[in-house]
Amino acid sequence: MMRKLLLVCFSFWLFSSYAQETYTVNGVKDERPGLHAFINATLHVDYQTILENATLVIQKGEVVASGKDVKIPNGAIVHDLKGKHIYPSFIELSSNIGMPKSESSRSPGPQLGPKKDGAYNANDAIRAYFKAHEAFETKDSDADKMRKAGFGVVLTHNQDGLVRGTGTVVALHNGPENEIILKESASQHFSFDKGSSTQDNPSSLMGAIALIKQTYLDAKWYAKQNEMVDVSLAAFNNNMNYPQFFDAGGDKLYVLRADKLGDGFGVQYIIKGNGDEYQRLDEIKATNAQLILPVNYPEAIDVEDPFDALNVSLAEMKHWEMAPHNLKMVTDKGINYSITSDGLKDASKLSDMISQSLDAGLSEEQALKALTYNPAQFIKMGNKLGSLTKGKIANFIITDGSPVKKDTKIYENWVQGNPYKYQDYTLPELAGNYILNVGDDDYQLEVAGLPGKEKFKIVVNDTTSYDVKSEISKQLITLSFKDESKEEIGKIRLSGWLKEGGLSGNAKMPDGSWKEWNATLNEGDSPEKKEEDKEEEEKEEKAEIGSLVYPFVAHGNEEKPKAETILIKNATVWTNEADGVLENTDVLLENGKISKIGKGLSASGAREIDGTGKHLTPGIIDEHSHIAISRGVNEGSEAVTAEVNIEDVVDSEDINIYRQLSGGVVASQLLHGSANPIGGRSAIIKLKWGYSPEEMKIDWADKFIKFALGENVKQSNWGDRNTVRFPQTRMGVEQVFEDAFTRAREYEAKWKAYNGLSKRDKANATAPRKDLELETLVEILNSERFISCHSYVQSEINMLMEVAERYGFRINTFTHILEGYKLADKMKEHGVGGSTFSDWWAYKFEVNDAIPYNAALMHGEGVVTAINSDDAEMGRRLNQEAGKTMKYGGVAVEEALKMVTLNPAKLLHLDDRMGSIKVGKDADVVLWSDEPLSIYAKAEKTIIEGAVYFDRDEQAEKLDAIQAERARLVAKMQGEKSSGKPTQKAKPKSQIIYHCETEIENYSSLK
Repeated sequence: MMRKLLLVCFSFWLFSSYAQETYTVNGVKDERPGLHAFINATLHVDYQTILENATLVIQKGEVVASGKDVKIPNGAIVHDLKGKHIYPSFIELSSNIGMPKSESSRSPGPQLGPKKDGAYNANDAIRAYFKAHEAFETKDSDADKMRKAGFGVVLTHNQDGLVRGTGTVVALHNGPENEIILKESASQHFSFDKGSSTQDNPSSLMGAIALIKQTYLDAKWYAKQNEMVDVSLAAFNNNMNYPQFFDAGGDKLYVLRADKLGDGFGVQYIIKGNGDEYQRLDEIKATNAQLILPVNYPEAIDVEDPFDALNVSLAEMKHWEMAPHNLKMVTDKGINYSITSDGLKDASKLSDMISQSLDAGLSEEQALKALTYNPAQFIKMGNKLGSLTKGKIANFIITDGSPVKKDTKIYENWVQGNPYKYQDYTLPELAGNYILNVGDDDYQLEVAGLPGKEKFKIVVNDTTSYDVKSEISKQLITLSFKDESKEEIGKIRLSGWLKEGGLSGNAKMPDGSWKEWNATLNEGDSPEKKEEDKEEEEKEEKAEIGSLVYPFVAHGNEEKPKAETILIKNATVWTNEADGVLENTDVLLENGKISKIGKGLSASGAREIDGTGKHLTPGIIDEHSHIAISRGVNEGSEAVTAEVNIEDVVDSEDINIYRQLSGGVVASQLLHGSANPIGGRSAIIKLKWGYSPEEMKIDWADKFIKFALGENVKQSNWGDRNTVRFPQTRMGVEQVFEDAFTRAREYEAKWKAYNGLSKRDKANATAPRKDLELETLVEILNSERFISCHSYVQSEINMLMEVAERYGFRINTFTHILEGYKLADKMKEHGVGGSTFSDWWAYKFEVNDAIPYNAALMHGEGVVTAINSDDAEMGRRLNQEAGKTMKYGGVAVEEALKMVTLNPAKLLHLDDRMGSIKVGKDADVVLWSDEPLSIYAKAEKTIIEGAVYFDRDEQAEKLDAIQAERARLVAKMQGEKSSGKPTQKAKPKSQIIYHCETEIENYSSLK
């Protein structure tokens, strides 16, 4: 037994001694223990523990001891760090160091399927199979850039694709890969950018989100089936055991989108943000997500030219000013985060950026925590990284002060106990301006540069100086120069030594005589004076910054609008009910509802608005809009994309929301475009300017989807390249619908059969694969989701109604429907409404038969008829568009008003709460200066659920405030330039205004 025990012990010793020796040693083997003791240092054991005159002992790449009373082991190499600091090295969580470069080659035509051969996923953007530790290759030039900035470890992954595979934790030591990889698989990574994939799908942000959702569902199904092999899904399931990271590139709304996506599958992502989280702090706090925050703060913009300044939005200016405050504001909100250098052109600028945040009030302790402790915890390596306690990896930096402050010198960065030296901390700091006295002569001596790399020169005046040859060896110094002001031949040669506050020694003059010399720092360049000046600067009152507004664009408000009790007196009230138009009538709005309608009303504490001579109507509802959508209105990559959802990409910051409020619009249906026969699901929102996307959505509304017919879906106007995707003809469009609903019926039948199994049989059966596309189509079959269909030509409109009837459902709305007048009787019989333009025609071939009497003729036939915008600009004047039906067709004024209020409410199934002024309905009303359909009418107040979101009475004041804020920021930016700080050129940025047919090639580059 003892013999066996000895054998085991010997084997363990042998393994321990040689476990890392996997390479043949070429030459003499180095068995030194790597034992070092760093004494007399200010030791920052972690972000909050500071020990003066302390000792750090490391051996074989690990911390052996740290503290004040540490005994120095025999044989240790001792480093005296008196006056110097030791900090844990930083940890970077957003890196692609050592990863292969992504290559992308676009096919000459559409690429409908994946390029990657093998048993992989059907989409090239799903790269869960990628293992960073297998692909990692040391590239010390990149690692050294990070080391110089203070980093010792990175979490690196391949930044390519929607699902990017695993990340690996790597020490930034120039050693073999199998020694510097600290954790093979530490994380799984996601993004909204499909990266190098040239596959058409996804072509939009909502398509990317839908594909990730479907991948989660497919992976869950895959784990319980034995029908197929998918390497991507198998890896995806395996990778779910690691922390999940999401790069939410874009803006603060993308953080919310990423978190919502994860919540749908019970996953809490660690989310890389964008540095503008301060703009939606409450919502981001509610996600409970840990964040990775960049510090790539923008430079001031060169606005000297007033025309250049016009190219800069107020939001850009305000973000320049407020970006450095992001970390402090996130900290104050109690959100846990780490700091990343990702996004900086040069990682060495990290401390410069963080210094700006320190000036904005961020504590040094919190900055250090976000660079050391927090990232170690995020990757579950707090037992090895993030501090300098016993047993931790010996990753630390030696500095002359706090490494998160500007101009702090990092002398050395030790990684796994290996030193990387950037400056010699034993050399004195000589930079400064000196008074050099040589005998009876005084000179101005200027010294610049880092220790060991100083350059000396004699300064005569602002335009004249001459170099001084220098040589420094530890505490000894030799200088020589020629005094150009004298006619003597030869140089003055100085030999001396360094002393506190200057230099001194003996000088050999050109004539051979000896004189004493000394150089004394100018008072303003002394360390004591510099420290005093620094303290004085810190005491100075911080520059004021502008107010945070919601949303963070021009016309945003410092406070989000809140519901009030409002009494509107003596207005002409257009009820859209049996009461018709009521003269000199009061309307009371309470608790977000219409509380009372009558004459002589009163309400204690109510805000009274004089409506004398004014007109009060229900708020306008736009049945067909494409405003407030991020990164693509079309997912046109496939013929059927019912899985995508506009609700996932609502953009609450779109200025068109405010513009349409100024035209009396209170709600809109945000529709997918018309790139395919079956497009995406829609979002129905109230235009609650300043609120988040989720708060804007009408959560009680029925669900809708966009279908399309005509030229767009068969790609007749997409160019010669797009001749591959089915359908290419109108006949083919019908077959897409037939095929889609046939598949949906079969899908529903499979699930019904499965759900009908007994508990025992179900346990032995494989559930059908859940398909988001077919789930949506089943909702249509069961009248749980309703169709709004882009349409023009009579024959196709007939066709779709017949398809719907064959499958037992009805089309809800034909939108555009410019040939609706030709078959209004059939529309009435089918039960479908029409949402049309007032007078658009002849803008493409299939619109040639359009007439401006269309709306009146459909209305006359009893079809519920609405006027829509489909256009951000037209959405501001839908009241006038409705008024045109009075000219073209003689529609009565009250009926014309209903075409932009009650009728779209009916088409969207909102009319039980919206579309008319009736007690109990939502307080969504507009006060007009004139009769509402008049070209002279202006929306004076637009009220949603009792809160005033647009008030024309405040517009002049608001515009003055915007102008004043721009002027203040322009002056501040000019000050930055005049002080010599870097600036960037003003670059005009245009907003994409979406229409039905808008297709974008590279959604990843768009907001």
